[in-house]
Amino acid sequence: MSLTKIAGKFFLPRQSELERHYNHPEALQRNVLNYLISKGQRTEYGRNHLLSTTHNYCEFAANVPVNTYEELKGDIDRMRHGETDVLWPGLVRWYAKSSGTTNDKSKFIPVSNDGLHNIHYKGGKDVVALYLRNNPESRIFDGKSLILGGSHSPNYNLDGSLVGDLSAILIEHINPLANLCRVPKKQTALLSDFELKRDRIAHECLHKNVTNLSGVPSWMLSVLVRVMEISGKKHLEEVWPDLEVFFHGGIAFTPYRAQYEQLITSPKMHYMETYNASEGFFGIQDDPNDASMLLMLDYGVFYEFIPLEEVGQENPNIVPLEGIELDRNYAMIITTSCGLWRYMIGDTVKFTSKKPYKFVITGRTKYFINAFGEELIMDNAEKGLAYACEQTGAQISEYTAAPVYMDANAKCCHQWLIEFTKEPESLDRFAELLDQKLQEINSDYEAKRSHNITLQHLEIVKARPNLFNDWLKGKQKLGGQHKVPRLSNSRKNMDELLEMNA
Repeated sequence: MSLTKIAGKFFLPRQSELERHYNHPEALQRNVLNYLISKGQRTEYGRNHLLSTTHNYCEFAANVPVNTYEELKGDIDRMRHGETDVLWPGLVRWYAKSSGTTNDKSKFIPVSNDGLHNIHYKGGKDVVALYLRNNPESRIFDGKSLILGGSHSPNYNLDGSLVGDLSAILIEHINPLANLCRVPKKQTALLSDFELKRDRIAHECLHKNVTNLSGVPSWMLSVLVRVMEISGKKHLEEVWPDLEVFFHGGIAFTPYRAQYEQLITSPKMHYMETYNASEGFFGIQDDPNDASMLLMLDYGVFYEFIPLEEVGQENPNIVPLEGIELDRNYAMIITTSCGLWRYMIGDTVKFTSKKPYKFVITGRTKYFINAFGEELIMDNAEKGLAYACEQTGAQISEYTAAPVYMDANAKCCHQWLIEFTKEPESLDRFAELLDQKLQEINSDYEAKRSHNITLQHLEIVKARPNLFNDWLKGKQKLGGQHKVPRLSNSRKNMDELLEMNA
């Protein structure tokens, strides 16, 4: 009997439990809310927000405000310095470093022991459980898992406290038994220098029997390109004949699918999307023929939703799971066993089904570029351009930016189309200053730009006078409240504008 057949028996009880997501989803969420309230009563935040007298969802919504990172930042910083029972009971030792807000280069998302095991690791196990349910002939445990992660560092020099990429925190604390079936070795997986890490991973894994991949599509593609360079092979299945699945998440897979399918031509290859973020593990693609994901409801995450058009209003209509409507864009609010209370994560989703609750990610609540995990937000762009203009004397009337997706060598960049009212003496100098400033104020952009491995130096295209006005006029959106979309993951607007700029 294969190792996968033996290991598969371990997942059978959970496969049965997961049926409750299809049959009793609202009950799962009520249980989670009761659990979070009971734990929260033992915290300073819970005492300040009357959780000891909170018994149902209506009271919870009345007593606890909706928060962004700014509202919780002070409490999180106290936790990082060693204070206990602030947002979650006990001492929280681990913090996932994520892209920043308007006021900060980085966010630090608490990862409690409860959250580590009951959200993040539980999500990883369920990915495998659902994959094995859908693929009973799988042999993934008969080989190695190539898991791509980030790095971490000490947190304020507190003993045993770490801050870094969530993936690095997960690798650091993974069950030692799991290390027997994963590659690369731990010290390689946690390297901070991606150029060195990529090369070492490729060499370490080249002659292993890799059966499955886990990671962010852009970073993983860069590693696989290096594997192909070293091996001299044409297709990845020539290196790893038993490769059968890529568990991917973090950014949209669509722009990369064609490149993966050129690299991996084996008909037995599968792709399975997950929605795992620093703040929690939220969704898993449970049906290979359906691009939407199953909302995971028993992880210690309670969900609420605001219609996207009501975000920013004084009294938005916030609803729990049973209040959602299909095919409507919602901003997601989460309460988690890591101490995030009614936290607006910034992602937008649209539900495609209620039986079970399934959804697709539709974007962010604000303009952004997150094609390669860089999470470049509007405020970053404005600050970067302001700095470049200040240093060069340039003036800008309009601009937009979009990604140039990876070519066959895993190279990509951001393309900026800028209409100047006063041009800089050197566009190259302007681009250099903009790139430097973006790295300074956004840690995720800085990481992706490191050594030009994945994200190359940005490109600036000079727009002809009145280009943006002509484009808006053609769409009957000239004047009034209409604005040029500043940042977008899609190239639709950019390609239209470039065609008019020719």
